[in-house]
This record gives sequence, C-alpha cells and structure tokens, in this order.
Amino acid sequence: MIVRVQVIDVWDTVDLSVTQDHTFADLKTTSLEQAMGRTVDPSGYTIKFRGALVTDERQTLGSADVPDGAPMIILPAHRQPVR
Repeated sequence: MIVRVQVIDVWDTVDLSVTQDHTFADLKTTSLEQAMGRTVDPSGYTIKFRGALVTDERQTLGSADVPDGAPMIILPAHRQPVR
C-alpha cells in the first residue's frame, strides 16, 4: 500500500510503499531520510495519524488500521522558537 507522509521541517511530502507489517518508527525514519536527503535522528520528531499523536511507534500500520493512501504528518517533538 502507499502512504503519504508530510515532513513539516522541510515542507515536503513523501509517498512510501509499505506493508501492514511496517511500524510507525520505521515509517518515520524512512520518511525523514527521504525528505531531508540525509540521516536524521528520529527521536527529535513525532508522527501523527488521523490528527492524533502516535504514542507507541512500535505498533504496526496494520494494528492501527492504516488504510491505503492514508496521510500522516511528521513534526518536531519540541516547538521551534520564532525569531
């Protein structure tokens, strides 16, 4: 299935081909690397699905009933100061 992940830090959207066995942690790591073009520490970011924070990123997409084409958002775990 395909999921669409928006990475807020770079205002980019990544379409990923995944299976129901993928975890949210795997999805977050892959999305960050593809959107930013480099290895990024995923612990500094959170992932949201259906507007809610995913608190257990070890759960699989299948266990969360993620449908084909589902949108998700990855954003910094802490608010960024505005200058």
